[in-house]
Amino acid sequence: MLGSSRAALTAGRDALAAALGSGADSSAVAEDLFGVTGALDSSASLRRALVDPSRDATAKRGLVEGLFGAKISAAATGVLNALVSQRWADDRDLGDAIESLAVEAVVASAEAAGGLDALEDDLFRFGRVVVADASLRDALSAQGGDENVKSALVEALLGGKASAESIRLVRQAANSPRGRRFGRVLDSYLAIAAKRREQLTATVTAAVALDDAQRQRLTQALSGIYHRAVQINVVLDPTVVGGIRVQVGDEVVDGTILRRVQEAERALLR
Repeated sequence: MLGSSRAALTAGRDALAAALGSGADSSAVAEDLFGVTGALDSSASLRRALVDPSRDATAKRGLVEGLFGAKISAAATGVLNALVSQRWADDRDLGDAIESLAVEAVVASAEAAGGLDALEDDLFRFGRVVVADASLRDALSAQGGDENVKSALVEALLGGKASAESIRLVRQAANSPRGRRFGRVLDSYLAIAAKRREQLTATVTAAVALDDAQRQRLTQALSGIYHRAVQINVVLDPTVVGGIRVQVGDEVVDGTILRRVQEAERALLR
């Protein structure tokens, strides 16, 4: 998002925080906002009307009330009114922002129940399962696939094993990818969850699982480097042989034996 859209999203995030802080049902707000995202995705003319800089904010709020007011909660309507009152760099940014706030509401629900760590772990682990299974990846990423079939597949895979919030987000990623691959959608949801707790997420690739002491030392080391909390997600890959590879955002520290062998091979070929 460009500057004006980022500022608009911040205003929407403030409105969401105020709504949830006043006791609004975060799960219900999320459902409402996901529904509005779908409506905007299906109507370019509606998106343009809601971000039209020549239309004053009062008129756009009236449009929100007329289209959605009777169908969604007052809390969700308030968030939408805050969003459409802002300036947007691109009409598609509005849908992106509403989806992001819907995910934040789901994450807030998990956080309130003490399940934020579990949600992040569920999404990360399920994402790795999907990456490793081409048929499952295709089934969940199919554009225009039957939503009931996808939802049933998600429930069969995660029912009784993951939280309601995790299942809701996985189902949303499968049914409404908004032009993205399933894995990318889950990654975007994980980024929102990490941002809510104001922490970074480090993906650690190792040949064997880290024990609790190793995870704690690595977490403390990374938190010291980045001066903020760091969530560690561990990916097991026997091909690295030994050592670990740590990726935080675009930064990669590769201390695996495989990397050293590859570097030695390159040196021999010079």
